[in-house]
Amino acid sequence: MKNIFTFIIAISSFYFSYSQNTDLTYYLPEGTEYDPKIPAPESVIGHEVGQWHISHDRLTRYMYALAEASDRVEIREYAQTHEARPLLVLTITSPENHSRLDEIKSSHVRLTDPAVSDNLNIKNMPAVVYMGYSIHGNESSGSNAALLVAYHLAAAQGTEIEKTLNETVILLDPSFNPDGLQRFSGWVNSRKSHNIITDPNNMEQNEMWPGGRTNHYWFDLNRDWLPAQHPESRGRIALFHEWKPNVLTDHHEMGTNSTFFFQPGIPSRNNPLTPAKTYELTNRMGEYHARALDKIGSLYYTKESFDDYYYGKGSTYPDINGAVGILFEQASSRSHAQESEHGILYFPFTIKNQFTTSLSTLRAVNDMREDFLNHQRTFYKEASAEARKDQSKAYVFGSKDKFRNHHLAELISRHQINIYHGSEPMSINNIRYGADELYFIPLEQSQYRLIEAMFETRIEFQDSLFYDISTWTLPLAFNVDYKKIDSKAFDQKLLGRPFDSNKKPTGEVVGGKSAYAYAFEWYGYYTPKMLNDLLVNGYKVKVANEPFHSPDGKKFERGSILIPVQIQNGSRDRIHADLTMLARENGVDIYALHTGLDYTGVSLGSPNFNNIKKPQVMMLVGEGVSPYDAGEVWHLFDQRYKMDISLVPIDVFNRSDINKYTTIIMVSGTYKEINDTAREKLKQWVQNGGTIVASETALTYLNSINLGKFDFVKTNDNDSNEPAKYADIRQTRGAQEIGGAIFETNVDITHPLFYGYYKKEMPVFRGNKIFLEKSKNQFANPMVYTDSPLLSGYISLPNLNSLKGSSAAGISNYGRGQVIGFTDNLNFRAFWYGTNKIFMNAIFFGPLISNASGR
Repeated sequence: MKNIFTFIIAISSFYFSYSQNTDLTYYLPEGTEYDPKIPAPESVIGHEVGQWHISHDRLTRYMYALAEASDRVEIREYAQTHEARPLLVLTITSPENHSRLDEIKSSHVRLTDPAVSDNLNIKNMPAVVYMGYSIHGNESSGSNAALLVAYHLAAAQGTEIEKTLNETVILLDPSFNPDGLQRFSGWVNSRKSHNIITDPNNMEQNEMWPGGRTNHYWFDLNRDWLPAQHPESRGRIALFHEWKPNVLTDHHEMGTNSTFFFQPGIPSRNNPLTPAKTYELTNRMGEYHARALDKIGSLYYTKESFDDYYYGKGSTYPDINGAVGILFEQASSRSHAQESEHGILYFPFTIKNQFTTSLSTLRAVNDMREDFLNHQRTFYKEASAEARKDQSKAYVFGSKDKFRNHHLAELISRHQINIYHGSEPMSINNIRYGADELYFIPLEQSQYRLIEAMFETRIEFQDSLFYDISTWTLPLAFNVDYKKIDSKAFDQKLLGRPFDSNKKPTGEVVGGKSAYAYAFEWYGYYTPKMLNDLLVNGYKVKVANEPFHSPDGKKFERGSILIPVQIQNGSRDRIHADLTMLARENGVDIYALHTGLDYTGVSLGSPNFNNIKKPQVMMLVGEGVSPYDAGEVWHLFDQRYKMDISLVPIDVFNRSDINKYTTIIMVSGTYKEINDTAREKLKQWVQNGGTIVASETALTYLNSINLGKFDFVKTNDNDSNEPAKYADIRQTRGAQEIGGAIFETNVDITHPLFYGYYKKEMPVFRGNKIFLEKSKNQFANPMVYTDSPLLSGYISLPNLNSLKGSSAAGISNYGRGQVIGFTDNLNFRAFWYGTNKIFMNAIFFGPLISNASGR
């Protein structure tokens, strides 16, 4: 007992020592001399590292000052954030290497080309290390440590640093997420007391919603490496492939009561597409980190948390690209200091650990340089050999939606994958597609393994727990038809022109100028944008609830949009010019109709056409609401469809008049902050004709206040009632979570929620255990999970049984209004293009849905 008490006192004293103001001697290696001509951080940013949280503007200022002063450092802006902040990379190496940097880069990249890599001599080839910090803006010890790493590499003197710089090219990215870092530093610095407050309940330690973790649109950028839907990620991926680094470090933070984690992660959760050599190198690097942390007395652990499964994370994306990704997780002070189980955790201490492991990374790479270079060469040679042996020779995908096809091809091509347009028509899954609707990806290319990772479906796993999602099959995410083509069916003649992401799909007005009407189909991804543009500009627009035909026999399915000419305010010439521009910009053909008569379908004056009103949309945001889900909707409206959406905090909603809104969006959340008065106001608003579009746990909230008739399936998480070991609690309960998998639903394409879809099968992404009972009203189940719903990913047997045959969407009538509910997130991480249209149909067509289809 005495020994334990002594240990606690020692640890507390150890942490307490960091309460004092620190200078560079606290962080930097003992015995290292530094060039006095190189500016230390304090001389530029105005304070010692760790005294305040670095803001992005000061971080940028220091990096430019360093590049100006040092011949070891070059700097460039490789992208800008949504808020126009620069993303910077410092290329740091010896002056001699800088003089031949293009040659070094070219030679290094050729190491990934199996056709020439054997001819390269790696004996004197520098390794390339990409060091990235604080992709979560409120995990800021990383970016603060970047100040020290950059200074050390620019100013340190001696044989060790000279050897490192001669044998390594370092790409230092001081802030993966500038917008989040700026938001967080503003919060924590503006709430810092002169006397450092360590209370976890203190305001400084508790950010307000949505916090600084995410980017401008509240996305987790550490889940965007593979989808690359944001400018930060697109720039970073381009930089990655420009250099093809051997190692990428990803510096994070975790809970305050933790210590320090470095990879390897949990071995049973490694992605099977990653070669064993990657983990062997990771293990060997871990020994360097351990020695460095031992030296400064820091507690750490490894192999007990996190994983290397989802290739959309910074520490895992390199693994499928011939490199080694390393995750570092530091216990977070979340402020300048905070009480923890180990004593008071001071911000400078968190920075020191990140700095220390940055240097241990460089030591490991320096010592293992040839091993990393050989691994990179071997990775691509083996991938090339696997591709040649594969009896399948290409993937082909297609759909009737030009832009959905284009955006999937665009996503794939960002990762240095060759993709081609089709050269002739082909059937996929019994649907005939034209050459312009098809895209081919040959498998015999260097990124063979990454292609497989993008397209594979997997339902069997070594482990049933996942740190992130268990699948991400891209053609299912985009809801395009796809298949593999074997060697017998494949022919190079199937490949048309190479895909060029700059050549976007276009549309046209077909049939000349009309004095009667125009119409366009609802298949295109950007049709909601077109419709909104028309409504904003005063056009009177109708939607078809039954098929109709043009005089030449073209069939327009339900959901097609009709623009009668005579009821518009503009001239015929103006209308034609507007529609020509919209067709071209949105890749949607608009057809001129010169008569309203249709004896095959409905004529254009039929009551089966409904007028569409411009929606006035608000979304509830704030405490208790998922910022990720809310950000996805905000991004969809703002970036994709250029539509107005009011983001209304719940406390403002509680005291506001909401009668001007036609639609209220409620994404997953608890909504406990809605007060009693506002709850009644919301009910009255729906009763008067308003539409709520709700998803996931918002449904359970609405059900609890009797604003919606949603009955949920009762679940049983236990596979067995047999006694189980206490040690297995975490594993057993964790296995019942649905971290993210893909399931098949059947949809009613005659229902307004599914206008623009032409197949009854719909893949959806699910990450929750909300199972909705089917309605007894036979018209009220427009989207139902099939009896064998699992397409890819992990789900436990009890959850699978609960999901089978359950409803994924429902409409609940309330007075003259309704609640449209979805059990799943239809806008997941901005790359789930395939279900975005369902969500937008709820916005535009929700008020038109018949009460007879309510639950």
